[in-house]
Amino acid sequence: MSIASAVRGGGAGRVLRDEIRATVALSIPIALTQIAQMSLNTTDVVMTGRLGPEALAAGQLGHSLFFPMYITVIGVLFATAAMFAQEIGARRYKGVRRTARQGFWVIVSLTGPAWLYFWHAEWILVHALGQDPALAVRAGEYADGAMWGFPFMAGFSLLRNFIAAHSRPRAALYILAVGIVINAVADWVLMFGGFGLPRLELYGLGLATSIVQTAMFLGLLAVVLRDRRWRRYRILVRFWRPDWPRYREVWAIGLPIGLTKLAESGLFAASGFLVGLIGAEALAGHAVAIQYTAISFMVPFGIAQAATVRVGLAVGRGDLEAARRAGRVAMVVGVLVVLPMALLFVTAGGPLARLFLDGDDAAGAVAIAHATAFLAMAGLFQIADGGQAVTAGALRGFKDTRVPMVIAVVGYWAFGIGGAAVLAFPLGFGGVGVWGGLALGLAVVWAALVLRFRRVTRRIA
Repeated sequence: MSIASAVRGGGAGRVLRDEIRATVALSIPIALTQIAQMSLNTTDVVMTGRLGPEALAAGQLGHSLFFPMYITVIGVLFATAAMFAQEIGARRYKGVRRTARQGFWVIVSLTGPAWLYFWHAEWILVHALGQDPALAVRAGEYADGAMWGFPFMAGFSLLRNFIAAHSRPRAALYILAVGIVINAVADWVLMFGGFGLPRLELYGLGLATSIVQTAMFLGLLAVVLRDRRWRRYRILVRFWRPDWPRYREVWAIGLPIGLTKLAESGLFAASGFLVGLIGAEALAGHAVAIQYTAISFMVPFGIAQAATVRVGLAVGRGDLEAARRAGRVAMVVGVLVVLPMALLFVTAGGPLARLFLDGDDAAGAVAIAHATAFLAMAGLFQIADGGQAVTAGALRGFKDTRVPMVIAVVGYWAFGIGGAAVLAFPLGFGGVGVWGGLALGLAVVWAALVLRFRRVTRRIA
């Protein structure tokens, strides 16, 4: 029976409608929170664009280096979303506290290596990735400022998983809404020398990011510690005491997720490096197109997190049929919501690009032409991108992370980056070829993850 026919049915239809409503109700604030999170970066891109195409290209290089490390750590912490949900579903509330504390321990463990990586951003860009030294210097300035906010960005994500597992994700959305305003002001003050301060340009951009992320983490932590339904967990009490079994469990579940996210984000970061070999104007257009696709992706990304929670809650209370149903519903909803954005990218790429770039000069006009072509290609892979994200989220609810990691590494790198490199250079399609490779990698991963979901759910039939 299809989902559509079940919805029109009797008792089974009511159960399915309830699941759809619950998934959508949880997804909307999570998706809005993700969009608000991306709005921080959108503000950064708009501000950087006012410095010119070269600064925008350098900022994109810096972000392309920063984002894979960030998303890897966030991926590791995604383990806590499934662990929180299963503990809550089973009413093991002490386990919720243990998971939260060890999530913070994981962040502490990863901060030192992350800072070392960011500190050598310029060297990595020039010597390991072959990028333009002039752009790499400016990208390194951004990384030098942004690195200090890294552990607070990760901590904010952990607390978001905590509140989402309780089906109450709105607090993070409200804090992010305030953060967007603070970020815009901080960008202006630090990048352009507002209120008489020095003009710091890309270093100021990174520093503003650190300040805002720190403030948002402290705000959400205050909410969790003061709210009567959350403070009972006392997540920071005896924080210094090790809990090695739970620490290892976070790593065992989360490391494959982190590597999966690294493969996925690395796909897009590597695409930026490939486009960077074509020229600064192409890279500026790529930065704009990536920004739009990232904003669009936040909706299925939010549905993926809702899928993890809904599946995890059902698994925790031992209702495996409900877990299977929750995953299927989320997968269908995830595909449907990306269709309007896909159509918009294909039909309105030029006007969208002009919101970020000034077409009055020759360099800006070329960058807009590149962005328009890239957005048309992006529209073609939106369905696959949304589908693979939500399917992976549903699998995380079952704590199934290792096989999806293998699928992601092979699909994104062998098919995605491999295809992008071949299409762009030997076959001569340039930047459009890079985006064609992205579409290929995402489609392969989506198909493989759907097959994996069917295999996992057949085991519990």
